[in-house]
Parts: sequence; C-alpha cells; structure tokens
Amino acid sequence: MKFKVIIIAILLTFSCAKRNKKTEVAIDTTSKKEVLSNDNIIGLDLEVYNYEGFKKFLNKKDDKTYVINFWATWCAPCIKELPYFEKLNAKYNNKNVEVILVSLDFPHLYESKLKPFIKEKKLKSKVIALDDADMNSWIPKVDKSWSGSIPATIIYNKNDRKFFEQSFTYEELQREIKTFLK
Repeated sequence: MKFKVIIIAILLTFSCAKRNKKTEVAIDTTSKKEVLSNDNIIGLDLEVYNYEGFKKFLNKKDDKTYVINFWATWCAPCIKELPYFEKLNAKYNNKNVEVILVSLDFPHLYESKLKPFIKEKKLKSKVIALDDADMNSWIPKVDKSWSGSIPATIIYNKNDRKFFEQSFTYEELQREIKTFLK
C-alpha cells in the first residue's frame, strides 16, 4: 500500500510538469490521445492516452490475441523481460497476435528517457504511454486483482483473458500465448 501511495504522489507531482518546448502536440479530442513528436528523435511518434482513451485496447473483440504489457524504463524487471515480448511479437505477429507495450513512465521523461529508449532498443511492438494520474481509479478497471506493481501483463482474445502481475521468461510467455492459440 505504501508503494502505491508513493507512486501516486510521484505521478501527481510530475504529471503537472510542462512538456519540453520543442515538443509538438496534436490532440485527438475523441479519444484523449496525444501524439508527441520531437525534432531530436525524427520519425518516432508516441501515442499518449489517458485511461478513457486507452481502455479500447483492453476489450477488442476481433480475431486477434492481444498481449498487453505494462512497464516503465525505470523498472529493472520490466526492462529485463522486454526482449521476450519483442521476440514473441516477431514470432507470432503473423499468427494474429499483437503485442502492445504500455509505458507508465512519467510524462516529463517521454522525450529524455522513453523515446530514446524505444529508439535505442529498436522496439518493433506497438508502444503507447498511459498518462493518467488517477491510478486508484483505473488500476482496478484493468484487473481487480492488480495491486499496481509492474511488470504486469494481460493476454486476451474474444474467448479468454488472463492477468499476470509478474515477470516472464520467454518460455513462460510462449507457453501462455500457446494456450490462447489452440
């Protein structure tokens, strides 16, 4: 519980910080999505959502299986498992599997940490940022059992849904995805 309170306090403090002046922001008011781009990191747009805009990723009813991983650049276990999600994306994207990496990084670090990290690691999976400081409201909407710790992962399709508040090895991740593809 102390960890949640500390994270909420940090998020509230930093979510009020102004974005870098070189950042161009385009806002889609229907989904509360911002697309951030910066002259220093050409060709890298970052989709930023509040929870209302983001929740569409949690409930798609098409023929795909979705792997949604919540992570941050400051989370060592998250960084350790990211290559496994990338490997899963490369191996299964032609099998109707979509990997979405949801960054919970602080908004003031998008330009200085998150976007350079994405570029340096050459992430191929879809990366979006969730910027909604009201964690006590949206965390239980993602999954009632989620304490708010990361890494956390949801794997779902129109027939099944599983939530994991843990780190994965590639073998564990592959084993879970195979249960959805049967």
